[in-house]
Amino acid sequence: MQKVLFFLLLLATSANAATTLEQIKQRGFIKVGTTGDYAPQSWLNPATGFYEGFDTELTEDLAKSLGVEIKYIPTSWPNLMNDTLEEKFDLAICGITITQARKEKALMSIGYLGNGKTILIRQEDTDKYKTLDDINKPEVRVMENPGGQNEKFAREYLKNATLIIHSPNDEIPELIARGEADVMITEILEAGYYVKKDSRLAAPLIKSPFNHGELGVLLPKGSEDLLEFVNEFILQEKDSGRLEFLSKKYIYM
Repeated sequence: MQKVLFFLLLLATSANAATTLEQIKQRGFIKVGTTGDYAPQSWLNPATGFYEGFDTELTEDLAKSLGVEIKYIPTSWPNLMNDTLEEKFDLAICGITITQARKEKALMSIGYLGNGKTILIRQEDTDKYKTLDDINKPEVRVMENPGGQNEKFAREYLKNATLIIHSPNDEIPELIARGEADVMITEILEAGYYVKKDSRLAAPLIKSPFNHGELGVLLPKGSEDLLEFVNEFILQEKDSGRLEFLSKKYIYM
């Protein structure tokens, strides 16, 4: 009887010792969290029902390198960290800025794309907003998606402006263009995409962002083996020229 119990305990220990990477390969698919509202990184095309963008193609490359399929798990910016900690997905790739706060709670890969905060405004207001002081006034309506770094930036640096919280993120550029708000604090990647897409919009400070950062892959702690694989994958994508190709395909600056 003792031998049987010892054997069962050994099996359980072996099962628990299986790494995240091994589990993904065994199941045949990787669970990827995405907000699906952040063009040009990752957005859900309502016409097709499929995800598109820079990060979507990067995810497809990652899945191929693992030899598995992709199962997308929808999340939102307010719930992104909690969903990561609850391990609702293996990793998240959707334009996530690497921050110390995120690294303290979870794991983050090396950066795969540079980024920075800038403004998205109406073309007619190009000469109106040149500094944060120009925006930080009660009469200026700043619209942001809840829960992300853009809202955090606005609350920290634009305390005097009128902050409007709106979800989903991908509706805000149209609302800016229609005059329902004046300024959107966003990333240079997203700003460049919408300026190219909509002639009513402008991003006059796109080449001089307020700060600098990098996008990375977010993973729950305990996934160190998967993190190592992801980091090697990013380096390979960079060395092969794939990241540069995707930048030219999706980012307009």
